[in-house]
Amino acid sequence: MRIKIRNTLRFQSSETAHFYYLWDHTGFRMGQTSKNIAIVGSGLVGTLLAIYLRQAGHRVTVFDRRPDIRTIEFSGRSINLAMSDRGWKALDGAGIGPEIRKMGIPLKQRAMHVNGKPVYYQKYGKDGEAIWSISRGILNRKMIDLAEQAGTVFKFNEKVWDVDLPTATLYTGETEKGVWESYAFDHVFGCDGAFSRVRHKMQRRSRFNYSQDFIEVGYKELTIPPNPDGTHKIDKNSFHIWPRGSFMFIAMPNLDGSFTCTLFLPFEGPVSFEQLQSRSDIRTFFTENFPDVTPVIDNLSEDFLINPTSALVTIKCFPWTYWDKVALVGDAAHAVVPFFGQGMNAGFEDISQLMALMEQYGDDWERIFSTYQEERKPNADAIAELSYRNFVEMSTRTADPEFLLQKKIENHFATRFPDKWIPAYSRVTFSEQSYSEALSIGDRQEAIMKEIMKMPQIQTRWDQPEVSQRILELLEDS
Repeated sequence: MRIKIRNTLRFQSSETAHFYYLWDHTGFRMGQTSKNIAIVGSGLVGTLLAIYLRQAGHRVTVFDRRPDIRTIEFSGRSINLAMSDRGWKALDGAGIGPEIRKMGIPLKQRAMHVNGKPVYYQKYGKDGEAIWSISRGILNRKMIDLAEQAGTVFKFNEKVWDVDLPTATLYTGETEKGVWESYAFDHVFGCDGAFSRVRHKMQRRSRFNYSQDFIEVGYKELTIPPNPDGTHKIDKNSFHIWPRGSFMFIAMPNLDGSFTCTLFLPFEGPVSFEQLQSRSDIRTFFTENFPDVTPVIDNLSEDFLINPTSALVTIKCFPWTYWDKVALVGDAAHAVVPFFGQGMNAGFEDISQLMALMEQYGDDWERIFSTYQEERKPNADAIAELSYRNFVEMSTRTADPEFLLQKKIENHFATRFPDKWIPAYSRVTFSEQSYSEALSIGDRQEAIMKEIMKMPQIQTRWDQPEVSQRILELLEDS
């Protein structure tokens, strides 16, 4: 089919552009020539990247096939975000961290709801360490505002149908077979999510590796409303989890006193979404499995039937870049399931890495892009594995007495020897250690704990000196 190009728009060439310096609290860094850059996708990663690129002196245009999120109602398919240290580092680096912190609630612990037992709590880390619950939609709106204030141009309802990779040219139009417009840039960043249009074009080139893996569990969003006085109905500084083996329910607080809740449940099977088709089915399911949830959720059955059931996918690909022209960032390069709360944080860390490389290599964009993908790819694969494992832990193991004992032993040892033992969760959530290192060290620690759990009478001797001594010996040998 012949596509008619209605109009071609080319901005000022880089040869006549100005020279800018990257700036931080220590002074000027290596400069870059101002470039004309397109970002496809106005989500969290795309908008933060736009802010950084504008601060570095580049001209930035963001394209999105969707309407401006600031003008529409939320769709009922968003899991609340869990902002951790990697995300805060990226936001603070752009100077917007303090503004974003006003929108979140720190969560210092898990609140575990097990049927027939009182709620019990598991601290996430040391005193003062917390993840932050932030509404994805509210944060996205704010990030668009901040990017716009920084001088970013947004083109909403502009569907990108094709990308000419060697020339960094985007083609947009109303329909795939209609009339297109072309926009030529110096560089294009694909920040358009797990089903990226930019990646789709890169996939059609030789030797591009790609895989996607859907898990059998889907998710549906529900809401616990606030009390009449605007307060929260359950503890607001906890990440609430109802683990039930093959499925689970979670709740994260919002500033307005509500909780964004997510039910993770198999699509098919004896206990699944396909079995919950009527209001009575839904009410019975919640009453039997989450008896303390049913009284606090208004319009439970109605919201369940209205809100969509969404899928969860892990996507891996390589390469992430094409020459010095196009690069994938965030979910477009490495979508992960949400059970470690690191999808957004990993995308933000991509940006931190890119900016560090821009500071290091200046105008050598080919080196920036090649180093970026080589350094980030192993870490993306590692957080994909960690994220899936955490689903198993959250849904099944957190209600297992042996697992709880193991965690008790780990915490006891880590308190006595903080330089010897940092839990995998803390390495991922409260440090900047690479994901690949966190995975490797976590595997070694898990192997050690399997040996410790075999010790005679470990249930009664878990806090005795000989247990700690045995862990030290195994650490020495590993």
